[in-house]
Amino acid sequence: MAIEIKAPAFPESVADGEVAAWHKQEGESVSRDELIVEIETDKVVMEVVAPEDGVITRIHALEGDTIESEQLLATLEQGAAASAPAADSAAGESTPAPATADEDLAALLGPAARQLVEEHQLDISQIKGSGKNGRITKEDILKFMKAGGGSEAAAPAAARPAAAPAPAPEAADTPVPSGERVEKRVPMTRMRAKIAERLLNATQQTAMLTTFNEVNMAPMMALRSKYKEQFEKAHNGTRLGFMGMFVKAACEALKRFPEVNASIDGNDVVYHGYQDIGVAVSTENGLVVPVLRDADFMSIADIEAAIRDLGLRARDNKLTIEDMTGGTFTVTNGGVFGSLMSTPILNPPQTGILGMHKIQERPMAVNGEVVILPMMYLALSYDHRLIDGKTAVQFLVAVKDLIEDPARILLQL
Repeated sequence: MAIEIKAPAFPESVADGEVAAWHKQEGESVSRDELIVEIETDKVVMEVVAPEDGVITRIHALEGDTIESEQLLATLEQGAAASAPAADSAAGESTPAPATADEDLAALLGPAARQLVEEHQLDISQIKGSGKNGRITKEDILKFMKAGGGSEAAAPAAARPAAAPAPAPEAADTPVPSGERVEKRVPMTRMRAKIAERLLNATQQTAMLTTFNEVNMAPMMALRSKYKEQFEKAHNGTRLGFMGMFVKAACEALKRFPEVNASIDGNDVVYHGYQDIGVAVSTENGLVVPVLRDADFMSIADIEAAIRDLGLRARDNKLTIEDMTGGTFTVTNGGVFGSLMSTPILNPPQTGILGMHKIQERPMAVNGEVVILPMMYLALSYDHRLIDGKTAVQFLVAVKDLIEDPARILLQL
């Protein structure tokens, strides 16, 4: 029985997708729920699995093809099994020779990866596959070549052309080349291109402005140091970080200044009576912003656990489009990479984004004396079309006050 394997149904916010990588080829057997192909959209990478046991009889969309929602990707023959052609003894044919090691490795290549190997005469035995069951992906090939693997360096000796005799030098003062000026041109992934488009639109279509402040992190650090071990034991290994406190502080400040939690829809202002906080996460494919739903009702432990889960799923390309949809406000932490100060870019249609930064000891004047304190710069970028400077500054000061006196978060003061 032939079964059609189709692309997932994309939500309205996703126009189309691109076939990122086939993990099975025509003629290969698959098991139910086994990964067949990955579809990259402008938000997430979606996995398509086999609906039943069988054999892939035909692939209708190749790697790199643009596809639409529920488009036909492949045909699966249910219950069939791939088998090698049997020897025809009547015709005097000999038993087929067992596959060589090179042939076994070649079977691990997808179409795009195989094309790169053939073009650059690469020795695939030197390339480690990161795909399922050791499959070698296009990205594995590119990483190998970037690390120095190439047609001459990586090809087997038997496959290399014989070296031509070196020509005699024309003159003793002939200059020796100092090295090649290497360039490599690769197309943007769909996700990276969409991220670039959104960032550009955010700067061009909003009246974005940023206000800064600084916060004394000593009270928060003392609280964390005192309770981190008890917190981890009480909450099944969830670690006490700073993000949970900042998200709770942001939720409390958003209740006091609803304009910062609002969005602009044409000529209308939409005020959200809830706090869905987007948390910016950096991945190999680019920056993604999964959302914590109803963060104002979550405990600090719930927020910390959810952020860790979203981070791991983002790293493994397991986020769904639902995880990335919505959000009324965003928190981003450039401090984990060492950023001392930055201007975060809005995530439209949101009108505010809070930027955290590196904690650094600095001399501060306290009651007429110079004291060394662990300080962090905070940045609030906001859409000036809706939020006035006074409101933005007061919002950021509210976050600062809550962080410098964490008891206020619990007491909602």
